[in-house]
Amino acid sequence: MNSIIPVCLTSFLNKLSLILCGFISFLGMLAVVNSASAKPIRVVVWDERQEAQKSAYGDYLGNTLASELQQHPEFSVKSVGLNDPDQGLSDDILDNCDVLIWWGHQKHGAVTDDHVKAVIDRLKAGKLSLIALHSAHWSKPFVAAMGERALEDALKSVPKSEREKVKIVKVPWRGGMTKRDEPPPSFRRYKADDGADTLEVQMPGCIFTMVENAGKPSHVTTLKPHHPIAEGIPAQFDIPQTEVYGGPFHVPKPDAVIFEEHWDNGESFTSGCAWKVGKGKVFYFRPGHETYPIYKQEIPLRIIVNAVKWEGKK
Repeated sequence: MNSIIPVCLTSFLNKLSLILCGFISFLGMLAVVNSASAKPIRVVVWDERQEAQKSAYGDYLGNTLASELQQHPEFSVKSVGLNDPDQGLSDDILDNCDVLIWWGHQKHGAVTDDHVKAVIDRLKAGKLSLIALHSAHWSKPFVAAMGERALEDALKSVPKSEREKVKIVKVPWRGGMTKRDEPPPSFRRYKADDGADTLEVQMPGCIFTMVENAGKPSHVTTLKPHHPIAEGIPAQFDIPQTEVYGGPFHVPKPDAVIFEEHWDNGESFTSGCAWKVGKGKVFYFRPGHETYPIYKQEIPLRIIVNAVKWEGKK
């Protein structure tokens, strides 16, 4: 009798092992099916398309970045530009966009207000999110998104029951570079001379104290290593050549400052910032200038890939 027990136990364990192997195999197949059936993140790379970009990229920056992103099977990528029909911002393109990556520098004013409104309406509704790169800090979509966030921040100071009655007055940015001690976008609530309950909002300039294009290296520190955008990014890394921006950055307080950039001349900048705007997300990544191949480099590209995944995840 005693000799039978080990035999029965061995038989039972063998059957259990087969069952477990089959279950694990089933889970693996299920994961493959789910991965194959998952909808890709629809990425639109918008570029104003400067000829100077070709000195560093061999093509337009937007086309090069789109080609890099196309290497990721979870993305569906389209490259568009200012010289495309409808400025690359038709309803069809925007309605099929989860993440809009924006590069602009010298032609911000050429983008129509109607196209900007189309982007911001979808951003606030959570139909798309925005990634602004380098000099896109002054692009119309980014400035408009930061204006919307400034209004959201101001309205949070007003009880919901009173918001419909309050009169909102937007004070436009005066233009020009900021000063070192420039206060961030602000608001105040007061009774106007006519008795109106007024909420005055100073709109963000989305600008900073200085800019210098000397092609100097920058030293980047990852401040929030556990943020999805920082996944796989070193605690510190260098960018060999880039334009210098001197902070502070005149924008609403970010929900997260993920990266900070420093230069040997003492300048620093909050170079990776994230916000919620309405139901959408905005990420600003500072490193750049069209004559340096920053968006062909491994770490900046990894940051963009991470940002697309974070913004495009439903």
